[in-house]
Amino acid sequence: MEKKYIDNFSNVHFLENVSNVLSQARKNAKTALNLSMVYAYFEIGKLIVEEEQQGDNRAKYGKYLLKNLSEYLSELYGKGFSVTNLKQMRQFYLVYENDQIGQTLSDQFKNMLTVSSGRKFCLSWSHYLVLMRIDDINERHFYEIEAVKNDWSLSELKRQFNSALYQRLMLSMDKDKVYELALEGKKVESSKDIVKDPYILEFLGLPELPEYSENELENRIINHLQQFLLELGTGFAFVGRQVRFTFDEEHFIVDLVFYNRLLRCFVLFDLKIGELKHQDIGQMQMYVHYYDRNVKLPEENPTIGILLCRKKNNSVVEMTLPEDNTQIFASKYETVLPSKEVLQKLIDEQFMEYEEGGDNGETAI
Repeated sequence: MEKKYIDNFSNVHFLENVSNVLSQARKNAKTALNLSMVYAYFEIGKLIVEEEQQGDNRAKYGKYLLKNLSEYLSELYGKGFSVTNLKQMRQFYLVYENDQIGQTLSDQFKNMLTVSSGRKFCLSWSHYLVLMRIDDINERHFYEIEAVKNDWSLSELKRQFNSALYQRLMLSMDKDKVYELALEGKKVESSKDIVKDPYILEFLGLPELPEYSENELENRIINHLQQFLLELGTGFAFVGRQVRFTFDEEHFIVDLVFYNRLLRCFVLFDLKIGELKHQDIGQMQMYVHYYDRNVKLPEENPTIGILLCRKKNNSVVEMTLPEDNTQIFASKYETVLPSKEVLQKLIDEQFMEYEEGGDNGETAI
């Protein structure tokens, strides 16, 4: 705000409140305009498909139709109606004409307009250009729901897709729960629901370094805290780094402390650049016990501890932790984007083991 207005008016808070109302109104108007164009593009795509179906030679007629329509609309409305863009509108209709999203979006946007099939659209056209390239309908539904729930920007949607979030979550679930991802997105109901394995930290820019320290890893995370919070998922708030506490006249330090608003609990992170040792797990157990007994409030839920490591031996982790463990987790982190082919192979192997275990009345993990 310019100084002359501050000098001439004593209630600066009032001026800022009025300004905020106008800014929000403009943002809402822009959002409404973007959504109205998404609905318009769907209807244009529908008209194109219906018109093409009346042609004797669909391929030849379609090429002719789009070229003439592009010239006509460009003359009336200017840029934005090239043949390529019209093809995208046609594809948009073909992808979504019989597509129904999960109940989550229907409940969240009860008053939103629907197209003839009953479908609702809640994101920008740029978002849908990314989504409609995802062949698997369940995966496409998942990313659409999560983008709406978490207000993902276009760049964040691309990053989450490129980091194979859907496949990573599938690896942490049994086959019966995977289908829920396409209906409701990622649900947070227990401690296990907020843990990923692996975490993808390509935004830290560490691959070019031949070696780095745990302190460097922590500094990079703090410098990219917004991206790290997005990678952690819904409901996380940053509390502090290098948080010290004293127990029996000995000082201890927790690398990173967060709070999850959905689970209403503290989440502690300990960073390890090498292979995880059983002593590291024991240390995290002590951190968690201290927070449960001395920091958390009675109405809050038990503390969660996550050991973020470069390498881990699952057998060591399972042997060190109790069978009914719900508080201590060990997850790997990767500094480069994963190969979706490799992840899909792991998922297929996991589901095969799951079904084989089901035949014997047991569940494979």
